[in-house]
Amino acid sequence: MSRAAGWMASNLTMQGYCLSAAEQRALSLGLRFSTGVCLVLTAGALVVGSWIPFVALAGIGAVGFSARHPFDHIWNAAARRLGGPGLPPSPARRRHAFKVATAMMLIVGGLFAAGTELAAVVVGLLLLGACATVTATNLCLPSLAMSLIARRRHGEAVAT
Repeated sequence: MSRAAGWMASNLTMQGYCLSAAEQRALSLGLRFSTGVCLVLTAGALVVGSWIPFVALAGIGAVGFSARHPFDHIWNAAARRLGGPGLPPSPARRRHAFKVATAMMLIVGGLFAAGTELAAVVVGLLLLGACATVTATNLCLPSLAMSLIARRRHGEAVAT
């Protein structure tokens, strides 16, 4: 395994996944699907520059607080039809990261609604950067923060 692949695998572990190397390879695209779709939709919402798509995206994100993000259901339905592996339930750290993203969506929507477009775009670009990072590398900053807090509180081992 290359150094980059090992780091990306440790990022999945840090998110709370307990997957073998074979499972990680088989699910490499599927585990990025939800964040990739969110990345595209968030970019589109920023281009539109309205609060409405951000509130809608926050609603989708809020459903993601459950064991499966709504886009995971789409992936699993397609994988089942094509004979591929379905996604496991989202670990707690990943679900908490969806909460952070949902809050950011609401903030961006609120900033657009308040007429502060520049601030909305700045926060939106930060959200896009975070989404692009997790989609490309599995590095999820909210999950990293939560794993570091857990390690400090409970002495839990964490991959970084």
